[in-house]
Amino acid sequence: MMNKLAKQLSLMVKRRPTLQTERRNIVFHREHDYRTCLKQLSHVGITPVKTNDSLRSICCYADRTRSWKHLHNHPRVAFVERDRKVKAHEVKSPINSALVIKSRIPWHVNRVKAPPLWLAAHFGNGVKVGILDTGIARHPDLRIAGGVNTIGGKSFADDNGHGTHVAGIAAATGQRKIYGVAPKVKLYAVKVLNADGAGFVSDIVEGIDWCLSHGILIMNMSFGLNGDSQLLKNAVRRAKSKGAVMVASAGNSGMQFKQIDAPARYPETVAVASTTRGNQVALFSSRGRRIDVSAPGVNILSTWLKGTYVRESGTSMSSPHVTGVVALLRSVRSGLSPSQVSRRLKMTALHIPGGLDAAGYGLVQAAPAARFSCYKIRSKNRHQIATNRAKMPI
Repeated sequence: MMNKLAKQLSLMVKRRPTLQTERRNIVFHREHDYRTCLKQLSHVGITPVKTNDSLRSICCYADRTRSWKHLHNHPRVAFVERDRKVKAHEVKSPINSALVIKSRIPWHVNRVKAPPLWLAAHFGNGVKVGILDTGIARHPDLRIAGGVNTIGGKSFADDNGHGTHVAGIAAATGQRKIYGVAPKVKLYAVKVLNADGAGFVSDIVEGIDWCLSHGILIMNMSFGLNGDSQLLKNAVRRAKSKGAVMVASAGNSGMQFKQIDAPARYPETVAVASTTRGNQVALFSSRGRRIDVSAPGVNILSTWLKGTYVRESGTSMSSPHVTGVVALLRSVRSGLSPSQVSRRLKMTALHIPGGLDAAGYGLVQAAPAARFSCYKIRSKNRHQIATNRAKMPI
């Protein structure tokens, strides 16, 4: 039965992309079936676009002119899905030029109460943080510990700017101009998006897998898709089970849709919305269930290509604030589980207008989150906090 399935799969895919193909992920229930199909593909000279041993998935160029129904319904195939594209959550600013820096600690880093925690947290020293994005460019205010390219190249250098900007918010060193939230973390560039700020789900999954294999248990994902992906959901779920805190931007659809993007809407992530300097929810920030906390995301100053600094807006900019806070928390309390980290962030967030579906529990606060005791707050009080926040005006 399995040999027949392997041969059928080899007939359904192409060696290279054409106008009649699209990338699809085939996921198997069992390790043996996964290995047998890989062997059969190799036998007929087909090299998959990607494979993932942990999730038993094969990404191939699928022939759209043929019916895939029998593979979708095969008892040994968990599921088959299109390898969807994700996009960075960035709102382009009207002016994107180098700026003069007045203070080495930007307002938005102060706003999330990071500096009061720096000494106790040793500035996040040694904590590994993966930035899953367009890569990270060399910059005098960034210290890159390593990285990987999952989109078909060797370099993890940034050719877009988005990943460098996100990295600076989380971890700019302050050696030249500005500090990020956690200036001394071990920063890893996980290049999963191309020069246009786009990438496939399979690229993201490979990046997550690489982080786990290198002991990187804090990951920032400033991108999303409106649709869904079971493969991405499985990868995020597996990462959390391994102890990883996955921080994801909610999206930039404003009130257009009634849900936030994936992977932010998955319960295993910390979903982040955007706020303005006036502590209001940004107009572009996506609304919907599953937002956890908010962070600054409008006109955020950070590192850019060619050693410059620019201001950018988007929930992409909000997410790394929370990622940096998580790094500081784990520097102070290394034993915190992903669920405990999420709870601290939510229970100590600063109340802001908007309600749960826009602002989540409020503006993330690093120092209070580090002081918070999970055991001193009574369940009655926790219920009251949630009730009060649910009643906040939208």
